[in-house]
Amino acid sequence: MKRFRYLLGSQSPRRKELLAAMDIDFGCVAVKDIEEIYPDNLPAELVPEYLSKLKAEAYRSNLGSDDLLITADTVVILDGEILGKPADEQEAIEMIVRLSGREHDVVTGVTLSTSNKSVTFSDKTRVKFARLGREEIEEYVKNYRPLDKAGAYGVQEWIGMVGVEKIDGCFYNVMGLPTPALYRQLRLFSAEK
Repeated sequence: MKRFRYLLGSQSPRRKELLAAMDIDFGCVAVKDIEEIYPDNLPAELVPEYLSKLKAEAYRSNLGSDDLLITADTVVILDGEILGKPADEQEAIEMIVRLSGREHDVVTGVTLSTSNKSVTFSDKTRVKFARLGREEIEEYVKNYRPLDKAGAYGVQEWIGMVGVEKIDGCFYNVMGLPTPALYRQLRLFSAEK
């Protein structure tokens, strides 16, 4: 896997932390802001792949011959509806109130790109939340300010420790990067001529 210079096209501290924990030597690049707009008829589970490709295409022309760009997008899906990043604390509270006592899916789409090739994949994790009181939810939002997180929560934070009853799938996917699937795909990518 040493054949590429790895670049992470994300400012997410969680994605940086996960790649570093995988012992991948990487640099970060600023992918220009793209409007995260997708076709209305696109099924919710396909949206993260679509957006990760958009992010990759926004930077791909800057890649050198030895560069491999990693872009990703994570969404929380409840009853077929995408819960994105909340606009403010009130919206964050309302999102978590909706998730409380229920199951939802977290899907992360990842695109690996070189100057001449691209591969996109996704991973899905089912998450079951315990029933949380409104006061607990308000306290979490006030103390942790999860406005930069899909679904308004970070599984690695207090709410994940006390509020997540069950996870079916990759825990790290809920943080924003499906590390086992990413590792396999990077190995496959590196093995190809």
